[in-house]
Amino acid sequence: MQGSMAAPSLTPVTRQVSSRAAPAPVPSGAESGQPLAAAVAELPVLDAAGRRVPFGALFQERRAVVVFVRHFLCYICKEYVEDLAKIPKSFLQEANVTLIVIGQSSYHHIEPFCKLTGYSHEIYVDPEREIYKRLGMKRGEEIASSGQSPHIKSNILSGSVRSLWRAVTGPLFDFQGDPAQQGGTLILGPGNSIHFIHRDRNRLDHKPINSVLQLVGVPHVDFTGRPPVIHV
Repeated sequence: MQGSMAAPSLTPVTRQVSSRAAPAPVPSGAESGQPLAAAVAELPVLDAAGRRVPFGALFQERRAVVVFVRHFLCYICKEYVEDLAKIPKSFLQEANVTLIVIGQSSYHHIEPFCKLTGYSHEIYVDPEREIYKRLGMKRGEEIASSGQSPHIKSNILSGSVRSLWRAVTGPLFDFQGDPAQQGGTLILGPGNSIHFIHRDRNRLDHKPINSVLQLVGVPHVDFTGRPPVIHV
């Protein structure tokens, strides 16, 4: 595997996120040097033990790819996070990048979700969805073609049935978050700089993982599990 690729330069913008109660959403796309509002950086997320951590502390010292997911019972989120779990930690360390997943369930669901998906990178929850709201994450489904995702293996019928089964067979009937809440992907830090933000328009509109990794200089990851073809 070759060394880390240099992250492409991104065009600076001057518009800022307001720290007022109802800030204008940060525009989508690649953004360089735009600050995250201090009021958003100070909002807490919870770790698997229920400890409160300021959101901004997660990426204060280095860049982070931060993936907000819909809810932990969503089969699409599950399969997407299963592929995030396949990113070697050595790739991230070499690029000095951290990978963070944020959900919107109770913190009690973090450990079971990690066991289910094999995810061992950083993960937190925002149970009140305050950060989702302040970042302008969409609530509801926008009808838009999102193309074929390389990360989703189940069809909508089988995936939905499995999600419902996990809900009804759990200790409590719990969808582990608001099913109408959409997620998104950001590249943040060091400090409060926003480099990239994508808000999912619907449950299938997540960014392909390798396209995000390329922006932070992390090598391409093969998510297919197929052995490489050697041409002789």
